[in-house]
Amino acid sequence: MVATSTTPGEGWSSRSAFILAAIGAAVGLGNLWRFPTLAGENGGGAFVIFYIGCVFLLGLPLLLAEVFIGRAGQTDAVGSIRNVAKASNVSSRWSIFGGLGALAAFLIVSFYSVVAGWVLYYVGVFAADFGQAVLAGDPFRGALQGQSQEQIAGRMGDLFADPVLLLAMHFAFMGATLFIVARGISGGIEKAATWLMPAFFVLLIGITIYGAIVGDVSEAAAFLFTPDWSKLTPEVMNSALGQALFSLSLGVAGIITYGSYIREGTKLGSTAAAIALADTGVALLAGLMIFPIVFAVGLDPAAGPTLVFQTLPFAFEAMPAGSLIGLLFFVLVLVAAITSSISLLEVPTAWGVGEMGWSRKMSAGIFGGGAFLIGVLCLLGYNVLSDVRPLGFWSIFENTDILDTVDGFTGKIMLPLGALLTSLFIGWRADRRLLETTTGLSGGMFTIWRFLLAWLCPLAVTAILITGLFPAVLG
Repeated sequence: MVATSTTPGEGWSSRSAFILAAIGAAVGLGNLWRFPTLAGENGGGAFVIFYIGCVFLLGLPLLLAEVFIGRAGQTDAVGSIRNVAKASNVSSRWSIFGGLGALAAFLIVSFYSVVAGWVLYYVGVFAADFGQAVLAGDPFRGALQGQSQEQIAGRMGDLFADPVLLLAMHFAFMGATLFIVARGISGGIEKAATWLMPAFFVLLIGITIYGAIVGDVSEAAAFLFTPDWSKLTPEVMNSALGQALFSLSLGVAGIITYGSYIREGTKLGSTAAAIALADTGVALLAGLMIFPIVFAVGLDPAAGPTLVFQTLPFAFEAMPAGSLIGLLFFVLVLVAAITSSISLLEVPTAWGVGEMGWSRKMSAGIFGGGAFLIGVLCLLGYNVLSDVRPLGFWSIFENTDILDTVDGFTGKIMLPLGALLTSLFIGWRADRRLLETTTGLSGGMFTIWRFLLAWLCPLAVTAILITGLFPAVLG
């Protein structure tokens, strides 16, 4: 079936609308949860500086490549790649990596909704706590008064043990995502981005200022930006490289899909740079928001994945206005999660519209419903299906539950493979004149961009793919 426009007559109303939506797609739990976690686990400064280098040497070229494919192809990810391949007189079978990206996005949104459900739960916890503080006449008290660190940390385990509560949170979050995507570009996705992203930045900057005032910002800044190069091991470099791709939402065809709604005349190079700068800035601000609070109360910055859900809630207990700030913090994370999940669900939805000829509501309903069901299996993996190991025969997944298996399979295999094929396609096969005309790049900038895509990106992404499949390579 010949691909048609995914949304006839629709597109972003302006360049700024696309930038806001694309930043929303890139900024998510990867910035506010995963980046601080990895920075803490990998010793801070050396990891952070290497990560920034990876963003601009590898992430930005790939980001521009995906924006180009969408703008030149003007349809869903598979159809856009096919259209660029035809215009470049190369095999249309390159479109397979668009299908791979759409499948990866579908699988990721299924477990992403479950994790976002945890955030929604903590929004409820802190909203109730702040309500109690207001009723008690002390709205600026610390959070979760009277609870021990063990009780606060135990909330996470209690949540995991309650399949009904997990299901309710997952249902609510996926329902909100599906509702927005089903409304289309102008009536749903753009409207959500133009309302939510400004609110996101206001909250992010406000809480960062709060952390600088009441927390230990000097120690946090030293931790994040003073490199100890002895800690820059191959494992740390690999983590930074993987985070750079993950953070920019590359390899899942989301930027390709969003790029297909760009109107003619948009400067792609500067637009991609603005997205990469904003995404990296958010990650760094997240570190400057979280670590001053962590250091101020003497907690461990290397707490790992529990940092946001167990360590920070305890820190808010000891901070002035911790009840209010805790609520605002989890609202901030929830906003980031919803803008990212919208972009993830949009990828398979656009495929259904462009390739299968389905209506938008039908396509969103099919893929949203399917992702919800896979998410149900993921959340049951924490309780009634806790003994299930879907890929237990594979050594790298032998001890992972259902959610971590889906997460690991997409993150270690599908995303790097999609990014690798993108870099090879644009770096070696796409028509030079089409690239120059569409991106607006020329001369030295074009040469550097295509060199990075043709040589550096494939080598780096191949390293991620190999070390993900064979971790023993890193010792």
